[in-house]
Amino acid sequence: MPTDFGIPHLFAYLIAATHVLGVLAAIHAVLTVRTAQGALAWGLSLFFMPYLTLLPYLVFGRSRFDAYVKARRRADKQMHQAVAAQDWRPWVEQAKAAHQSPAYQRLGALPRLSSQPGLSGNHVQLLIDGEATFKAIFEALANAQQVILLQFFIIRDDALGRRLRDVLLERAAAGVQVHVLYDGVGSHALSKTFIASLRQGGVQMHDFPTRAGLLNRFQLNFRNHRKIVVVDGEIGFLGGLNIGIEYLGQKPPLAPWRDTHVQVRGPVVASLQETFAEDWYWACRKLPPLLLPSLQDDPGLLCQMIASGPADAQETASLMFVEAIHAARQRVWLSSPYFVPDEALFAALRLAVMRGVDVRLLLPARPDHRIVYAASSLYAFEALRAGVRIFRYQPGFLHQKALLIDHDACILGSANLDNRSLRLNFEASLLIVDTGFNTQVAAMLEDDFSRSRELVNADRRNLHRLQQLGMRVARLISPIL
Repeated sequence: MPTDFGIPHLFAYLIAATHVLGVLAAIHAVLTVRTAQGALAWGLSLFFMPYLTLLPYLVFGRSRFDAYVKARRRADKQMHQAVAAQDWRPWVEQAKAAHQSPAYQRLGALPRLSSQPGLSGNHVQLLIDGEATFKAIFEALANAQQVILLQFFIIRDDALGRRLRDVLLERAAAGVQVHVLYDGVGSHALSKTFIASLRQGGVQMHDFPTRAGLLNRFQLNFRNHRKIVVVDGEIGFLGGLNIGIEYLGQKPPLAPWRDTHVQVRGPVVASLQETFAEDWYWACRKLPPLLLPSLQDDPGLLCQMIASGPADAQETASLMFVEAIHAARQRVWLSSPYFVPDEALFAALRLAVMRGVDVRLLLPARPDHRIVYAASSLYAFEALRAGVRIFRYQPGFLHQKALLIDHDACILGSANLDNRSLRLNFEASLLIVDTGFNTQVAAMLEDDFSRSRELVNADRRNLHRLQQLGMRVARLISPIL
């Protein structure tokens, strides 16, 4: 008697096959995913929800992460060997003054997380929001005479992006060497016409790849989240803003956009160039032109570049935040668009509260990614219960990344308080040790706090059960967000 292999039977076999593949993928995740949190998140979701997570894991999770790390480390070694042939001794000599600072020494292991030294003799300008940031960047670009090094996670083909394109083409036509690096995933919507126009105009332009071929744009790990601009080796910029009109507050519903950048002059600009050179060398196996910044006569500010990424020997970004919090004795004020901390970071915050440190966390009141926002909210309420003061910024979307340590140090840059920034992305942060500059950052954050709503325990108690469930589900998958 013939067996009926109709649609119902085929559907049953498909369900069974999906579950089997889900179990196999869960085992693969447990054996290969880099962190325990990520392995647990992928393993549980693949085992219990293979219909929803199997395809994303096949595309995003099977990253051959170790192969990327080894390749990146080989490229970095080759790059540093090439740079060693150039005479960078003048700016390295500046490091000696940095280590004599009591405030710098009080930061414990934090300065030793970076391969680049702490350097004195710098001038740093705080740039608050898009108007001030892009005014300063475009003014510097327009005055470039020799070399422009520029990289962003996101470059959009919109009014701001086209303004950038025009000034870069004008400078390239004037004989300036222009090098542009963009992330292939962050800038996935950047048109081929936009890129071609820059290349045809003499601009050296590359995307930041993780693997060859079409699948590079689906690889969410190993992304370059840095925002660095260096002009003529003399003036540099880094921080949280990308190239797009939303960063000028011109894109509802997240407008107005709250963000922070810094402009730097002095020896530390050499560190920005070296960080750019590592990424550029990875993209095209060539060194960009590097220019020594002028040495300053006055003592200036003590700064140190902390470049972090998944190819580091240690988890630099995570350790940076943890050690900075441990070093604090009076205050730790943190600002981040996302708050999905690992256990070490969360424990550091709790211990700081127990030491009597004024611990404050500034977060957005509006979500740009709802699942991340839900996970962030649960962690925020847990931090509130531990004694951390939580503020929700009200006027618009908060995207700035700032960490204030006591009254004499701060860190500004591109790193968020989430697993992606802590372990999976390349980030650029600047440690600044100076009482006067710390006062400026404190005033900026105090103004942000005044525009925010502070959470109270009643907010946590008034959550609906469905909201609590959604937040807890989001937290389960937070390590892979």
